[in-house]
Amino acid sequence: MLTALNNILFLDIETVSQYPAYEEVPEEWKELWGLKAAHLIRNKEEETVESIYNRAAIYAEFGKIICISCGFIYGNGESRKFVLKSFYGHDEKELLQQFTEMLRRWATDNHKYLCAHNGKEFDFPYLCRRLIINSVPIPPVLHISGKKPWEIAHLDTMEMWKFGDYKSFTSLNLLAHTLGIPTPKDDIDGKMVGEVYWKQNNLERIAAYCQKDVVTVAQVYLRFNGEGLIKPELIEIK
Repeated sequence: MLTALNNILFLDIETVSQYPAYEEVPEEWKELWGLKAAHLIRNKEEETVESIYNRAAIYAEFGKIICISCGFIYGNGESRKFVLKSFYGHDEKELLQQFTEMLRRWATDNHKYLCAHNGKEFDFPYLCRRLIINSVPIPPVLHISGKKPWEIAHLDTMEMWKFGDYKSFTSLNLLAHTLGIPTPKDDIDGKMVGEVYWKQNNLERIAAYCQKDVVTVAQVYLRFNGEGLIKPELIEIK
């Protein structure tokens, strides 16, 4: 059954490593990263603890969130609109506080849902872990502890596409192209976020990239449910 579209918050996060380069990681953290990296480079002689430090961004213990973009749908049919909002900055705790305050104002009942691509494996748990690390309370709509599976208000477009097949990963870009959903030609992709952040200090560029992924997630969800896509001119950024 299609969840009421105006009850869904579509989101995406961008993460980077805690430090710009392996050489700048404190010694005690280098040791811990070394233990983690040992599992990642097993049987891969061309890789080293240093060479894969860029992958630290995807682990909540070694990375941090620099941008959360979200959007919601309102209206119906061809006049349906999509409103985007981003929280980004160097101060992770501050952006997490701003985001969770928005979530609490928005999710005032049990009929609200969060939707992301691969959200159940990445975005949602990463958010919760970084909230705990920063001593920011986890909002009820994000928290899953003690809830029954059908009580968890999380939607995942990648899980929906799997139809029970857990053997493969399908990227958002591939899925959008497969479904014939237009995607903007970006000047960066996910692998470049760390470089754009640490070397260019360009948070606005990262936020723009993140917002486009949120729009794509929403369009994919609409397509899954036989709904018309949102027209580009009806997308607003707050």
